[in-house]
Amino acid sequence: MTTSEGAATAFAARLARIAALDDAGATTLPGAFYTCEAWFASEREKLLETSWHCLGRVDEIAGPNSYRAASVLGEPLLVTSDEGGRVRVLSNVCRHRAMPLTDGAGRGRLLVCPYHGWSYRLDGRLARAPGMENTGFEASRCRLPEVRSTVWQGFLYVDLSGRSMPLEADISGLDRLLARYETPAMRFVHAEEEVWRTNWKCLVENFMEGYHLSVVHPKTLDGYTPTRLARKTANGPGFTSYAANYPDGIPSRGLGAPGLTPEERQRSTLFCVFPTQVASQAASLLVSLCLDPVAVDETRVRWTLSTYGDDLGEDVLEERIALWREVNREDREKLERLQVALGARAARDHAGPLAGADLEGTIRDFHKHLASRLAAC
Repeated sequence: MTTSEGAATAFAARLARIAALDDAGATTLPGAFYTCEAWFASEREKLLETSWHCLGRVDEIAGPNSYRAASVLGEPLLVTSDEGGRVRVLSNVCRHRAMPLTDGAGRGRLLVCPYHGWSYRLDGRLARAPGMENTGFEASRCRLPEVRSTVWQGFLYVDLSGRSMPLEADISGLDRLLARYETPAMRFVHAEEEVWRTNWKCLVENFMEGYHLSVVHPKTLDGYTPTRLARKTANGPGFTSYAANYPDGIPSRGLGAPGLTPEERQRSTLFCVFPTQVASQAASLLVSLCLDPVAVDETRVRWTLSTYGDDLGEDVLEERIALWREVNREDREKLERLQVALGARAARDHAGPLAGADLEGTIRDFHKHLASRLAAC
């Protein structure tokens, strides 16, 4: 057994013990779980490369003959909509010399490789390979590989391994929680991408607990979603969630779908589709963060904002985009400081206590999921 394998085995055993604690004795993960290269490599191999990952909203693709580049775990991908409007996820690597076909988005019937001019239809078929005289080459058998994908609640997911269990099998309880929001009908409005210098698990844990809201976001979120009103909601094998409830008397933030209950209109429902998507579903606004773990201390974050029909005017949407930029900035600042401290002697092997279910029960759900996938590795 190599040193790295030995370290991963020790971490897996520690994770299993933490997940097995009763709720009264629940703890955080020690700092080394967020800084150890060997453990990150094990997470990548045993969990991340064999899980579903969200790429964003399916309606980001603006109709037939459109495409956009994407990336997961360093794998270059293309989301395309062919002439018939079918959405696929393809490899963004030319079959000739492995050049990426594009790093942007656009419309057109063909994607042309910028290296030697090979061109592909948006269903992946090779259309033209100029100058190819190799007698062993059969253009009709050459195409971009398709990556397994699925659409759930208007989100597009990929499974790089091609062998993960169906996504819906582990998140049926989340369907029930979101049913009246009409999440699939939400209209894509905005997307941004940035890199945070933090471990991906820190970002999941931060987004999925209401304990920090009033402290970290006193001006941006505390007035609408104070920590004292956070309540744990449903969880299952593949997800966790909590409600960030609004105080009485707060002005409406949009009506949303007609079937929503008064309680649903007065809260944001935050959920995580394990392992790397976190989202906030409110009546008229849906914000989702797709996390791409780049390194043990680096995560690429792509966040999207969607709205319910024309519920919110353009001015209000611009205000909400600006608000979420500031919220993300506040979280990013804290998490990047946290990442440095997690490597300190006082943090490396220390496991602090977790708060109760309403404040940090979602973190406990996350750790149990990690253990179920990694503790036996």
